[in-house]
Amino acid sequence: MDHQEVLGRLCALAGPSGFEGTVAREAARLLEPLVDRVQVDRMGSVVGLRSCGKENAPKLLLDAHLDEIGFLVTGHEEGFLHIAPLGGVDPRMLPDRELTILTQPPMLGVAACLPPHIQTREEMDKSQPMKEMVVDVGLTQEEAQRLVPIGTPAVYRTGCAPLGEELLCGKALDDRACFAILLDTLERLAGEELDVDLYVLGSTQEETHSTGAITAAFGVMPDLCVAVDVTHGDSPDAPKDKTFKLGGGPVIGVGPNCTRWMSKRLERKAKELDMDCQIEVMAGHSGTNGWDLQISREGVATAVLSLPLRYMHTPVETASRADMTDCARLLAQFIRDIGKEVPSYA
Repeated sequence: MDHQEVLGRLCALAGPSGFEGTVAREAARLLEPLVDRVQVDRMGSVVGLRSCGKENAPKLLLDAHLDEIGFLVTGHEEGFLHIAPLGGVDPRMLPDRELTILTQPPMLGVAACLPPHIQTREEMDKSQPMKEMVVDVGLTQEEAQRLVPIGTPAVYRTGCAPLGEELLCGKALDDRACFAILLDTLERLAGEELDVDLYVLGSTQEETHSTGAITAAFGVMPDLCVAVDVTHGDSPDAPKDKTFKLGGGPVIGVGPNCTRWMSKRLERKAKELDMDCQIEVMAGHSGTNGWDLQISREGVATAVLSLPLRYMHTPVETASRADMTDCARLLAQFIRDIGKEVPSYA
């Protein structure tokens, strides 16, 4: 699969939490040729099913969320917009950034910033709280109130582009890079006989409350699931014990959010493929939809598979092409014949 082409399509679209419709429709178009059935559920999540045709086959759900962090317009001041965060926005990323304001049609906004010439030393050395920031849309107060009503969402104005030969960089790779991995996985399994009914979920609202995954799990009622999300990638200024090497392979979660036999199966399959992998100890909340999927209904056996990502929750998130390919290879191998290993209680 050409990950750059797929992410070019997905990351160019705006889909902040609660407003994922445009990206969900594109995700459904990409998913449709690879499964037997696609639907968009009541919460706006995309659900695809590839049925194995076997009676009473276990249900395996693969999840990657489609939403991205963003903003909501909360007010107007002299034609400028006040905004609040949707999800975990770092306010240090905002000054002088271009935003896409999701009006009809969308418009450009610029997060206002003071030039260094008129800042005090104290102002230059501290982060500005988001409640004190404004967005310039080039409008008068009357025009801004009419054209950009309170509650209008916005996102960073970037897409996805190559960074050198080995990396891809842009917004919303958290977690659309992992949805691309799910598409790649399906391509690798095309024409093969499976022993599970395979559900692929592009979930909504993960950045705010995992709402899409929670409700989809009640609809699908899976026996087991794999939450595929990003984890923190390495960089020279990042703590080595909390980050994972880009190009170092998929990251397998281990901890209470991760059913032991599923984590071990992922490790075993990586060895079978002679593939480098990394282990992330998750002593508590995994920070993924896996946390909520695990306790859906009477409980779901859960694994967490992660893609190392630099600069998470910024407009320049960065991932390795090789890691994306290896995540898909590992996930496909994990799925093959998994029905033979599913305990009766999963």
